[in-house]
Amino acid sequence: MEATALSVGKSALDGALSYAKSAIAQEVALQLGVQRDQAFIRDELEMMLAFLMAAHEERDEHKVVKTWVKQVRDVSYDVEDCLQDLAVRLGKPSRWCFIRTLVDRHKVATRMKELRAKVEDVSQRNIRYRLIKGTTGPKPATGAGPSNIISGATMFGIEEARRQKDKAKVDLCQLINEGNEDLRVIAVWGTSGLLGQTVVIKGEYDNLKRSKKFELYAWIRIVHPFSPLEFLQCIMSQFYRTSFEEAGKVQDETNIGTQILMKMGAMKQDDLVDSFSKHVNKKSYLIVLNDLSTIEEWEAIKEYFPNKKKGSRIIVSTKHGEVASLCAGHESVVSELKQSSIDQSIFASYNKSPTTLMKPGSGSSVVTHGASNIAMPTDEILENQFVGDNEKMVRKSFTRIGTISCALVESQLVGREKEKSDLINLISKQDDQQCTVISVWGMGGLGKTTLVKEVYQSQELSGLFEKRACITILRPFVLEEVLESLFMQLDAESSNMKGSNDFGSGTRNVKEELGKLLERKRCLIVLDDLSSAAEWDTIIQSLPKMENASKIVITTREENIAKCCSPKQEDIYKLEVLENRDALDLFTKKVFKEAIDLNEHPALIEEARTILKKCSGLPLAIVTIGGFLAKQPKTPMEWRKLNEHISAELEMNPELGIIKTILMKSYDGLPYHLKSCFLYLSVFPEDYSISRRRLVHRWNAEGYSREVRGKSMGEVADSYFIELIDRSMTLPVNEQIGSRKGISSCKLHDLMREISISKAIEENLVFRMEEGSSFNTQGTVRHLAISSNWEGDQSEFENTVDLSRIRSLTVFGEWKPFYISDKMRLLRVLDLESTSGLVDHHLKSIGKLVHLKYLSLRRCRGIFHLPDSLGNLKQLQTLDITDTLIIKLPQAIIKLRKLQYIRAGPYYGILRAYSYNEIVEVVPKLMRNKLCVWTLTLLAFCLSSCSLEIGRSAVGIDDDKFINRRDVCTYWCCVVFPFIERLADPRGVVVPKGLRKLKDLHTLGTVNIARGKAILQDIRRLTRLHKLAVTGINKKNCQEFCSTLEHLGRLESLSVDSWEEAGLRGCLDGLRSPPKKLQSLKLRGTLGKLPDWVAGLQNLVKLKLSRTRLTEVDGTIQVLGKLPNLAILRLRYKCFEAEEPCCFTSRPEALFPSLTVLELLGGSGISSLEFQEGAAPKLELLCSEYSDVSFSGLSSLRSLKEVMIDDYSPEWLEDVRGQLIENPNKPVLKRGMW
Repeated sequence: MEATALSVGKSALDGALSYAKSAIAQEVALQLGVQRDQAFIRDELEMMLAFLMAAHEERDEHKVVKTWVKQVRDVSYDVEDCLQDLAVRLGKPSRWCFIRTLVDRHKVATRMKELRAKVEDVSQRNIRYRLIKGTTGPKPATGAGPSNIISGATMFGIEEARRQKDKAKVDLCQLINEGNEDLRVIAVWGTSGLLGQTVVIKGEYDNLKRSKKFELYAWIRIVHPFSPLEFLQCIMSQFYRTSFEEAGKVQDETNIGTQILMKMGAMKQDDLVDSFSKHVNKKSYLIVLNDLSTIEEWEAIKEYFPNKKKGSRIIVSTKHGEVASLCAGHESVVSELKQSSIDQSIFASYNKSPTTLMKPGSGSSVVTHGASNIAMPTDEILENQFVGDNEKMVRKSFTRIGTISCALVESQLVGREKEKSDLINLISKQDDQQCTVISVWGMGGLGKTTLVKEVYQSQELSGLFEKRACITILRPFVLEEVLESLFMQLDAESSNMKGSNDFGSGTRNVKEELGKLLERKRCLIVLDDLSSAAEWDTIIQSLPKMENASKIVITTREENIAKCCSPKQEDIYKLEVLENRDALDLFTKKVFKEAIDLNEHPALIEEARTILKKCSGLPLAIVTIGGFLAKQPKTPMEWRKLNEHISAELEMNPELGIIKTILMKSYDGLPYHLKSCFLYLSVFPEDYSISRRRLVHRWNAEGYSREVRGKSMGEVADSYFIELIDRSMTLPVNEQIGSRKGISSCKLHDLMREISISKAIEENLVFRMEEGSSFNTQGTVRHLAISSNWEGDQSEFENTVDLSRIRSLTVFGEWKPFYISDKMRLLRVLDLESTSGLVDHHLKSIGKLVHLKYLSLRRCRGIFHLPDSLGNLKQLQTLDITDTLIIKLPQAIIKLRKLQYIRAGPYYGILRAYSYNEIVEVVPKLMRNKLCVWTLTLLAFCLSSCSLEIGRSAVGIDDDKFINRRDVCTYWCCVVFPFIERLADPRGVVVPKGLRKLKDLHTLGTVNIARGKAILQDIRRLTRLHKLAVTGINKKNCQEFCSTLEHLGRLESLSVDSWEEAGLRGCLDGLRSPPKKLQSLKLRGTLGKLPDWVAGLQNLVKLKLSRTRLTEVDGTIQVLGKLPNLAILRLRYKCFEAEEPCCFTSRPEALFPSLTVLELLGGSGISSLEFQEGAAPKLELLCSEYSDVSFSGLSSLRSLKEVMIDDYSPEWLEDVRGQLIENPNKPVLKRGMW
């Protein structure tokens, strides 16, 4: 089953089932007499969900099943929409309550019957087509033993095997004997490990050897890592054996090994190469390559066997179905083999047209499988290495004795010199005798495997370890196979360089054998492509205790797995994308086969930069696209064509398909709830920085997160955000040490975004309305995003998608009046953040969107007032009006009992968020009295009302073409007049009385509390409040404010702002019992002295002080330095009254034990800062806006990583650089903070 269909289907079912089982749905059903229908629908949805879970585990790919899943998804959406709509509409009060109830009963009963009929239809369809199959026994435990269903085959192999079950079986002997004289490759793989297929191949091999059909025979077990010299010696030893037998030179069977060794020992390397070339060029041969595990090994081996039309055959035995397909070549087919003694399915991949098998180019890293054009690329970055003459290639491969061949060319390590050196240093460290685990992690396509294998094979590590092994963890994971592979590589005698008599371990206890093998040995083990912590736990528990400074290196795509494997942070290595310069070097080297300066080709350089921008430093993409362009005309037109159609090329071009396939592995590994979250990101434009706050609230509104065992919806959604980053699905943006949560926003890699878009369109989940787009799929789209470049009209807008089923609308760019439609009756999310041209009258019908849960008008500078119809949005959870000109919330806001998040704040627009006194100061003194001010204001109002152009100028927003006279009047009445009357403040909003009724409020701010104590009494009742931001505190309300804070026991974040001349002086001293859970505190305004209660904030993590004008520097630093959990300290404008020196002392106790970030913004009041040895032991980031603060003792900060500054003098720079050089941690100096 296609993973996306299942995941989206399960997410839809989860939402529908959750609502069908909810108390609201049951209450509605009870009131209206449709309990039986509601119960039937609930039970049917539960069975459908159980089926989807089973189908996902079995990965059933039957097309009928896939179609049925999509139908389940659609009916699930319908069920959820219908039940929710009924609950919302029945909750509306009406004067005609009795009549309305009668009408509603009839309507609801009818709709419930229709829903039941839909669900029954879907269920009956499942029965008619026999989609659900019973199971005959329990599911085998993964990793605990051999599975009865799947073992060593990849998911590609299993899916391909199922497609072939109904086809006729073929005979291996027939495959070997049939065909013409061209060289033919037959790749054999099975569903239960290597042993069964080895026995089958061995039987045919022995029969053919007895019949002497071929002139030469060799059975080779592949040594890991592949060694060309040992490979050649093993083949030649068996070739010589055949030659001796034919010549009658063997006098004694027991003496044949001695004769072969004498023959080979007398040969020099060049003679060995010559002899090998003569054998394979002049004679027919049958070669068996046993236990081939990666395509790199095949790429390195196949070049040594030319197609000399002698009827030769190569049989490849592998555990990996995808590897088998690639070995067989283009247009390969898969058939099940006939075999009588093995109770398992064994398959052969082979090409029906052997004439194309071993020609140059046939070993491409991407092949099409049969006529279906399904791209089957490798999991590594590959390159064709055919050079024409076989003998020259063999001689070139063996020029250096003891070196290890690798399919990856040197160019693929461009820009990785530092990473290679770092890893070698990590592995070489001998801190103690314990085994160390080093984890290398990063998104797919970064070249983790390439880098680690290059390090593994490096000369620097060649003599440091007594035992070595490098294995790739295959899917599905089978512990026995992993241990056997480790044993074969660690045991030199079992690597079988000389013979073909190892066909498996039988009943041997591999764990015990590994224990004996590794006892008191220094080992290096590489485990490539670890995909879960459970796999790691299973492997490490099965390995014996290793000491003597042994090292285990793992590669993974997920940070959480890396942390699980490596307890120490210094042993975790994150591989980043290539820098721009390195990316360009790698690209030009791939395209032109040499390093050239593209700047000398101005016609190409711009197109190259556009291509590299798409690749975003991903080596996989750069190498693959570069290899493709190397075969195309090197003209700007060809490169531009690729740029313009990159999405289609990734989808259809087999040579580029490898990129999508490798990245899809990360997507396929996501749990189903994260798949829907990831696809949802396709709503956002290319290179868009997606706010963590915004995404979490949207996911909550869409129903993608739910409360789980005490964790709120927000906390669950927040964990989804972090998990997508940890799994390398999204990229952190501006990842700063200074953020309390670490990462405030993310974005999609361009290529990952292509996957998100294609999958979201495929599932009718998201439709992006943009230039050139056309919605030509059948089905109902749920999320609509309007791009800034879309220029359609209302007719096109309404005819493109079914607006009645839209659940979210997101607008980027310019607003058009018809975007909000009465048809959007099921809309849950209306996100208009940063939309230009949106003005007040465009929101007049917003009250009709009764299902709305999320409304964002952030940075919509033409919004001054919210309509009273807002009170109809009873489902609203999030209201974000930050950076608008709204300074007062309507009374209707108190009707929204489900509101959890209200965010408003200053807009630095025409009023510049100044106070009344600051505005009036520009007026001549004689006109500053209230009468004159009001007279001038009313005169300006009249002019604005009479002349629309003057009115638009007075409003002062950038895009004012939609502003009408009503909007101008609203602006004056709701913004200017309250400001002049000093009833409002642009730094916060005035909220109506009765706010206490919004008992679910989690976040509230910024609220102007200057108008009286009533609002504080309301806030006191909001006991679930976690975040609060206020402005307008003064002597009149400060005691009430302090009392309010004492009642907010769950408060975690507090921001207090005062711009009055008196500021906060004495206003916070009355707080005796501050919230114990407080983690973030921001104070802005004159304090004079730090409140005493700050010293008791044991859980405080983040503190920001601005314009506080504190008089005691040392005293303040001593108080703050003793806070045990303070990690982030920001001291900004006029934090201290006078410019004084400051010292972070370490005696009698070290100050700031947990501080990681210290920020000093211009004019903070600190003239110099000294760090004593031992103070601020965890400080990692030091920021200063200007060089007006001199630093000393920087060399003693052992954890310091970065020093950032905006502007500096040469003397300051020289002094700081000198101190940083002496710091053993080698921190970096960066310019630019804001």
